Amino acid sequence: MTNIDDGETSPALRTPGNPAADDPSGALDWDARAPAFDDEPDHGLREPVVREAWAARLRDWLPGRPSDVLDLGCGTGSLSLLATEQGHRVTGVDSSPAMVALARAKLAGRPAVFLVGDAAAPPVGEERFDVILVRHVLWTLPDPGRVLRRWCGLLRPGGRLVLVEGVWGTVSPVGIPAERLYGMLAPLVSHAELVRLADDPLLWGREVEDERYALVAHL
Repeated sequence: MTNIDDGETSPALRTPGNPAADDPSGALDWDARAPAFDDEPDHGLREPVVREAWAARLRDWLPGRPSDVLDLGCGTGSLSLLATEQGHRVTGVDSSPAMVALARAKLAGRPAVFLVGDAAAPPVGEERFDVILVRHVLWTLPDPGRVLRRWCGLLRPGGRLVLVEGVWGTVSPVGIPAERLYGMLAPLVSHAELVRLADDPLLWGREVEDERYALVAHL
């Protein structure tokens, strides 16, 4: 699965920040996009200031102790890499075999496993996690409320969801407004914190004007 302007993946759906974004029938070949995917500042996190901006956010959002993180729509594994650098163990899932291959190469030798599969129904069997991390994927899925319930079932008691989402575009805006996602999530968790992200250009490598946010929710 793949995100919009910031790097994860989702099956054959249009995404903001690409030519198909204003075409409701647009579909992207994420395997074909994989070789250049990390060229975007917020995908590859190659620029030190962008990388540190995301690393700082993850330090706030992820547990302080080593934890098991499920990175859904992991793309090329940029956030997974930051999580392992902070002491966590990562399982990444992406629908694009090419993205998964790049993630495996990027995190070779680290405590990370990458699987080809559907973020809406991750192929993790009975395994449970302390954190589910999802960036710019939920908005692409047909029934996000149902998916959220499934994801909560993959968490251990006291686990947390870290959902980075937004609304992008001006001609035909796409995404999930923060208030709508909060409303879907609130009945499933004990509490959730909304963090606005559009006013932090270091995360995106530029100034942005659309809605970008994170919801950090605890069971």
